[in-house]
Amino acid sequence: MFKLLALLIPGLALAALPPAPPHLDAQGQASYREFLSAAAPRAFAIAPGGAHGWSAEAPSDDAAEEQALDTCRSHSEQRCVLFAVNDQRVFDTRRWPELWGPYPDAAASARAPVGMKRGMRFPDLALTDAAGKKLRLSDLQGRVLVLHFWGSWCPHCRQEMPGLQRLAKQLKQENIAFVLVQVREDVSLARAWLRQQKMTLPLYDSGVRGARDTALPLAGGGSLPDREIARAFPSTYILGRHGVVLFSHTGPIPDWSQYADFLRHAASAR
Repeated sequence: MFKLLALLIPGLALAALPPAPPHLDAQGQASYREFLSAAAPRAFAIAPGGAHGWSAEAPSDDAAEEQALDTCRSHSEQRCVLFAVNDQRVFDTRRWPELWGPYPDAAASARAPVGMKRGMRFPDLALTDAAGKKLRLSDLQGRVLVLHFWGSWCPHCRQEMPGLQRLAKQLKQENIAFVLVQVREDVSLARAWLRQQKMTLPLYDSGVRGARDTALPLAGGGSLPDREIARAFPSTYILGRHGVVLFSHTGPIPDWSQYADFLRHAASAR
């Protein structure tokens, strides 16, 4: 099926395997190696963020494709696409950075329910900027937001921070804002660590003041337990220009540079 599609759709890559799929962590890369040695008919599917699924020894190529896509979908809110079928890479490199879309406009975003899942309006956190100005998360709308929850006490957070810093510098001329929010520590500790590491990422004070302070204040009153936002830290949410969640990821991202084109596409969408 994909051999015919490759002739009809410009930009659809049809090439011998490998290279490996993008966004995969070490476990995902191990799954891909296992897929390469499995018996055909086989297929491998991926989604932005590294979710994946594969099938082997299926009744047909079409069955292998559907099984791989179904497995991938069971692990992700993101759209899953085929990466490989048997010994051919069928990955559409041109459309890959578009998979966070479609992007809801202001009216659709206003109607979206509040929550942390894809397509929901992220809760309106109460924050304080570096100058001491109190604001709402919603005050930052108008740009795509990289909303990153972290702590200087967290080894994985510290490990991935240089990659996040490089991405911010790469995209500094784009309509994209990076919003770091500290969890389970006073903001002074987080700022001190960033200064020590010569990091210039913008840190917004969440209002928490210590390791036992696990609730983030909301702009309209009340608070939100941090474990409702993240099962683990670091955790990242990408919000569209009107505050709706486009993408989320729990844990460190191995290569932040692989998200640059996704962010550019979301920021340029009308």
